Amino acid sequence: MTVGTDKGSAVVEPQEVAVELDMTTDLDSFRAANPVFTASGCAAAGRELHQFFDVAELGGVVTKSVMMRPRAGRPTPRMAETPSGMLNSIGLQGPGIEAFCDHDLPWLAERGAKAVVSIAGGHVEDYRMLAHRLRDQPGVAMIEVNISCPNVEDRGQVFACDPWEASRVIRAVRGELAGRVPLFAKLSPDVTDIVEIAKACVDAGADGLSMINTLLGMAIDTDTMRPQLGGVTGGLSGPAIRPVAVRCVWQVHQALPYIPILGMGGIMTGRDALEFILAGASAVSVGTAVFHDPSAPVRVLAELRQALLERGFTRLQDAIGYAHRPADPVRSRESVTVAESAAEPDTASDAEPKTAADDQRTEPVQADRGEAPELDAAAVAAAGELADDMSDGEAMADAGLADVTTDVDADAAERPAVEKTSPRRI
Repeated sequence: MTVGTDKGSAVVEPQEVAVELDMTTDLDSFRAANPVFTASGCAAAGRELHQFFDVAELGGVVTKSVMMRPRAGRPTPRMAETPSGMLNSIGLQGPGIEAFCDHDLPWLAERGAKAVVSIAGGHVEDYRMLAHRLRDQPGVAMIEVNISCPNVEDRGQVFACDPWEASRVIRAVRGELAGRVPLFAKLSPDVTDIVEIAKACVDAGADGLSMINTLLGMAIDTDTMRPQLGGVTGGLSGPAIRPVAVRCVWQVHQALPYIPILGMGGIMTGRDALEFILAGASAVSVGTAVFHDPSAPVRVLAELRQALLERGFTRLQDAIGYAHRPADPVRSRESVTVAESAAEPDTASDAEPKTAADDQRTEPVQADRGEAPELDAAAVAAAGELADDMSDGEAMADAGLADVTTDVDADAAERPAVEKTSPRRI
């Protein structure tokens, strides 16, 4: 742009206007400065990551699940690499709640980090006692209840795989916290209907949901012909599970749109995080990515911010669950028009001459703005015959499907009932 001055004209470069983006998000009563957290179990209480970036820059630090007493964990080897992921069989190794409260919580508070404390146990009473110990601790922003643990009282059944058992744990923790801090239930994907478990937890008093935990998996060494993990099975994490995690977040948000979700599962980039946000997550946790990129959480945060700006968002909260909104038919038609325009020749010399047939092809479009064109009688008759043929074909297909369904039902009735079992996890 050229402007006049006393000494002549001068060229002034246009100034770029910085676009403000509100990245705050609400996890019930906990308002986080941004939506990116660490994931439980991938960085203890944050000390390891703090040497690469300031952990206070994140929305929160989700601690490794803490138990009432010190725990040694499972036998080695505990980790195995898999295609697009990894298996871990750590076994909730940790120092116990007393050491955690004496050392880890004060360290996080000194650095201004928001502590999301993950708790785990083998009995309902374990969870209750942990909640009681933490309810008045300074610096606790939220409690994440890891119910993906075997219930010692019930033949090792995982709490999160049964609505009743899951609700018992959440109800016990809720009774101790009494609304002091938000309570999030961490759900397992190893269930038939994750929405059923989610509803049971919310009905029992959960303020939100963390999802998903790892998938139960296994790997065998073909040289030794033995399981690769000392504990035989382990939790699968990494990019391989992201589509499963996004599906779970989508389903639960669709059923419980008013419940905040902390989404996780294979997030490696800002676009991955955006996918979870659009599916319905209010925030995300970055976990496995830190094993090869310790600064992944802050990188993902920066990439997510850029991705939101590129899509015209000025508030993160406007993007939460955006993929659930009905498609805009006007925008859809505009997209088709743009695509068709891009396919047209760029110059008039390359364009083919317009013919009378071309005018006939454009008549239906013009008819939207005025009177409908007259239809040829022969074309109408041909269309009617085609519709009759299609109806006959659909009827034949329906009849064939009914026969197949009847046969399958008869076979199923002859098979003996199989007792349902739940996967085990530590």
